[in-house]
Amino acid sequence: MAIKAPRNQKRGDRRQFREQQEFEQKMVDLRRVARVEAGGRRFSFRATIIAGNRKGTVGVGVGKGADTALAMDKAFRNAKKNAITVPLTKDFSIPHDVEAKFSSAHVLIRRAPGGSGLVAGSAVRTILDFAGVQNATAKLFSRTKNKINNARAAIQALQGL
Repeated sequence: MAIKAPRNQKRGDRRQFREQQEFEQKMVDLRRVARVEAGGRRFSFRATIIAGNRKGTVGVGVGKGADTALAMDKAFRNAKKNAITVPLTKDFSIPHDVEAKFSSAHVLIRRAPGGSGLVAGSAVRTILDFAGVQNATAKLFSRTKNKINNARAAIQALQGL
C-alpha cells in the first residue's frame, strides 16, 4: 500500500524541519595530533570549541577524533556539558572586576560602562561574546599563546563572579 501525503503537501515536498539550536559555537583551535605506534604514526584531530547562548551560559570543550567532523562534534558536546552561567548586570556587563590564572595563562576582566563595547582579544573575546557580555574589557597577561589555556583562564575568571 502506498504512503499518502497530507493534503497540504505535494508528493516530493516532505522536508524535515530542524529546530533552532540553543547554543552557538565557534571553533577556536583545530590541530592534527599524532601518536607513534609500531608501524608508524597514527594521526587524529583535536578540536577546541566555545559554545554559548548569549544569555549568560558559555562553555569550552575539547574533543579528539579520527576526522575533523567527529572531533568538532565531541568538542561541542563537551562544551555544552561543561557550560557555566555568568551573572550579567542590566547594561550587559559583569558585576565586578575579576582575575584568574590557569596554567601559564593569566587574564583580567574588568567591567565597563554601557555603550563602551567589548574590548578583548583572542579566545577571551569569543567567550565574553557568547556569554552575552556586551560591555567589558579584558587583558591577557599570559606568557603563552595557547588558546585553550587562555580560554580556560577566562572561564575560571567568570566562575569567580
